Amino acid sequence: MWVLRLALFVCFALGSANLLADANKQQLRIVALAPHIVENLYTIGAGEQIVGTVEYADFPKAANKIPRLGGHQGIQIEKLLALKPDLVLAWKTGSKSDDLALIERMGVKVLYSEANEVEKVSQELRRLGKLTGREDAAKLAATEFQQKLDAIKAKQQGKASVAVFYQLWPEPMMTVSKNTWINQLIEICHGSNVFANSRTDYPLISIENVIVAKPEVIILPEEKSKTKQPIIDWQQWPEVPAVKHNQFIQVNADLLHRFTTRMLDGLDELCDKIDQTRAVLKDVQ
Repeated sequence: MWVLRLALFVCFALGSANLLADANKQQLRIVALAPHIVENLYTIGAGEQIVGTVEYADFPKAANKIPRLGGHQGIQIEKLLALKPDLVLAWKTGSKSDDLALIERMGVKVLYSEANEVEKVSQELRRLGKLTGREDAAKLAATEFQQKLDAIKAKQQGKASVAVFYQLWPEPMMTVSKNTWINQLIEICHGSNVFANSRTDYPLISIENVIVAKPEVIILPEEKSKTKQPIIDWQQWPEVPAVKHNQFIQVNADLLHRFTTRMLDGLDELCDKIDQTRAVLKDVQ
């Protein structure tokens, strides 16, 4: 009997310790230096722990109330330190390496987002769950994400390939290569990126490059920017198949460009629109 009581006591003690550990994790003061990190923290119920973030971290609406510390141009280190964060969650691509190194030298713990592949979003959610003591909520979100992603992939099986030009930015004109997140999304929709084999991840290109590449559809992301970008009048180049058949797709950049669960909403829409292009191309052939 005493052995049973001892075992029950040990289990109770360990359970209490875990609850205490989770409670402590849920009190961590977090600075999140990327919009997708902010969004993912809110997804698992840890949004209120964020004490500082960067510009464009605007989802959900509550995120707009979080103090801003800068952006990809630079972080206000003194302002960050004044917030006394226990942890900084950063994305190496989104912040200056010198700023991140300085934050670490100042004694603040920095952990990095590793969501650079579509499949890793669920892993990222689980990791954030462990960090913030919200493993159950994170596991649920991760499972739902994976199930929806699998369903989208299954829906695309066997569909014909479509030659795609993703106009990431109009001036200077920029696109994406095979090593990028966006290219992964295009491939899930059975699109064939005409600039996939470029030497850099985000190559600068010209109108002439697009004419030679002959894309069947041009994707135009609606990107938020403080500077108004020019609109390219593609109708001047009817020799491009996408222009000839008027195949232009507009997509929500906030959905497609962020490593979050909402990305699947953008992906589902992208695949549907590419399906519409397939139908048009089939009719004109």
